[in-house]
Amino acid sequence: MNEILELINKSEIEIKDELKKIDEIVLFNSMKVLDAFQKEGVSEYHFNSTTGYGYNDIGRDVIEKVYSNIFKSEDALVRSQFISGSHALATALFGVLRPNDIMLCITGTPYDTLHEVIGIKDNSSSLKSFGVKYEEIDLVDNGFDYEKIINRVKENDIKVIYIQRSKGYSTRKSLSIQRIENIISKIREVNKDAIIMIDNCYCELVNKKEPIEVGADVCVGSLIKNLGGGIAPNGGYVVGRKDLIELISERLTVPGEGKEVGPSLGANKSILQGLYSAPSVVGSALKTAILTSYVLQNKGYDVEPKYNEERVDIVQNIIFNDPDKLIKYCQGIQMGSAIDSNAIPEASDMPGYDDKVIMASGSFTQGSSIELSCDGPLRPPYIAYQQGSLTFEYGKLGLARAIERLEK
Repeated sequence: MNEILELINKSEIEIKDELKKIDEIVLFNSMKVLDAFQKEGVSEYHFNSTTGYGYNDIGRDVIEKVYSNIFKSEDALVRSQFISGSHALATALFGVLRPNDIMLCITGTPYDTLHEVIGIKDNSSSLKSFGVKYEEIDLVDNGFDYEKIINRVKENDIKVIYIQRSKGYSTRKSLSIQRIENIISKIREVNKDAIIMIDNCYCELVNKKEPIEVGADVCVGSLIKNLGGGIAPNGGYVVGRKDLIELISERLTVPGEGKEVGPSLGANKSILQGLYSAPSVVGSALKTAILTSYVLQNKGYDVEPKYNEERVDIVQNIIFNDPDKLIKYCQGIQMGSAIDSNAIPEASDMPGYDDKVIMASGSFTQGSSIELSCDGPLRPPYIAYQQGSLTFEYGKLGLARAIERLEK
């Protein structure tokens, strides 16, 4: 273990210039978050809780104003009633789509947990079962297929254009905010009406801009990822156009009541404190990913992205081409965790996934992927998807334990 830590510390020095770049982004986004708190006048009384219907929850309401400020959106829906990012995405899709509407995904097949939501995989509660039609256009060379997309959307029969920024369990690259801006600009030249919806999971505060700032109509994510800062116990967010947020809120609660109901149940302080910590925590996760990429590449493994490539999300891929190595690495991450470090993860069937999945997450919040975690489906090329770390120091220790397990 000491030899591995020496290697990691030496590697950190060798990549100090890349790590320094993250500090600039952290400072920029910290200023953005602090300005939003101050502009909206966040005070201790906003930590108060409501129960029952949740009428007049001023803490919940100020949280949504802070999110709107940070994302530069007209409105926001930030609720502990969202159980995951997938739930927030499903709510947003069901909120804006109607029978015979067409949803077009322009980033290929979405993440596994949305397959039954859309109807790619049969489910009697899917969008498909309600008469919503679905189409997709694959990426080409890790980028948008501009010709196919423009030819399709100029027909003006598409209701929702869906973009998944992070790679999910695929081998493609995640999509930068610049690429999102470019495709939105091209789409708007031929189609002014389609709703452009972004799955922003894992991408928040990684760069200086967010999707609403480059023309997206709706942006969706989870609070047990980046913006929860490892403190929010659950929840999700939707930001965007006011009319669309109203529709989505009425899908989450009930038509006619929308955002006016939904008790905070004591979560306001955790959501605000998590958001306040988020820029720094995301920075730690990014540094851990960069260091992991550098060390594992030097050990002969294929990694994506490389340590000196642009970061779009907090996810680091390690391509093992060997199921046993994937399993051992994930087990090592678990051994390097604070919670359940004595547990030995094994690949198993998971709801919403077609393949067996191994998941390592010794986290304070179940399923929190802003905390150091690693997972992957047991299918070729056997990729470990590592993300998170509340501090860079814990990230280094987790990496050391994973390498130790891998090489044992």
